Amino acid sequence: GSGLLKKKTLVPGQGVDTRPQKGQDVTIRLKATLEDGTVVEEEPALTFTLGDCDVLQALDLCVQLLEMGETALIVSDAKYCYGSQGRSPDIPPNAPLTLEVELLGARDAPDLELLSGKEKIQLANRKRERGNYFYQQADYVLAINSYDIALRIIGSNSKVDFSPEEEAELLDVKVKCLNNLAASQLKLDHYKAALKSCNLVLEHQPGNIKALFRKGKVLAQQGEYREAIPILKAALKLEPSNKTIHAELSKLVKKHADQRNVETEMYRKMLGNPGASSTPRKCKDKLPWSIPWKWLFGATAIALGGVALSVVIAARN
Repeated sequence: GSGLLKKKTLVPGQGVDTRPQKGQDVTIRLKATLEDGTVVEEEPALTFTLGDCDVLQALDLCVQLLEMGETALIVSDAKYCYGSQGRSPDIPPNAPLTLEVELLGARDAPDLELLSGKEKIQLANRKRERGNYFYQQADYVLAINSYDIALRIIGSNSKVDFSPEEEAELLDVKVKCLNNLAASQLKLDHYKAALKSCNLVLEHQPGNIKALFRKGKVLAQQGEYREAIPILKAALKLEPSNKTIHAELSKLVKKHADQRNVETEMYRKMLGNPGASSTPRKCKDKLPWSIPWKWLFGATAIALGGVALSVVIAARN
């Protein structure tokens, strides 16, 4: 409806029922050109998982509308291609693309439970690298999506035995994904989610410097300077030459000191302690204290008089 993404059928396909579904692995023939006709990409058989954002958004969205055997022309704004950053050296920033696409095949994605250790590592790494691409493009939502998919692959049940080396490599990929996930969540101010991602890394690797640094940053963003400072100190102890941690820690120490000064001043005002330099003020108005005491004495006298009267009446009876 916006006109930023258009599809035109060049060669009809085999019917609507043959359209691929999200989650399937599709294979397409692709030819991409700039507005001046320059060919910037040609793939005779490009395979990817539909809906996982493994490729350009223009392809991920439009291939779902292709019928088997159909050839279509897709004209896409830069928003759904390489955006404001472009792709060095052949695609300039904010460049629209024309994509000629033919749908060659579609099949169900492999069963994660049946993947070998090597296959699972390769698949998870592909999703992680795609997440890294989106992070570099400052598209943190899509980056999170890719890291989540990679983590889902790693965490899936398996009916195949892995070697200790494969288990270690899978854990390494998992830690990288969680660290990158935390960085993306932090960019979007999703502090609770970022803190959870950091803690998951630290469960596996208590001395992971990136996780410690990001956890410190998350706590600092929430104003929890007292909790953040020792975490950053622990990270700095592991890597004393890290200038980024040094700078962040110095900034937090100053903020914490400022915070304590503000709290001290607030408590001083609340408790009515004007400070040593101020001259104590004398209370000139004693009236608020005198009235309650007079009322109290009067009430006491009335009460005692009532008791005495009761005693007299009782004696007469």
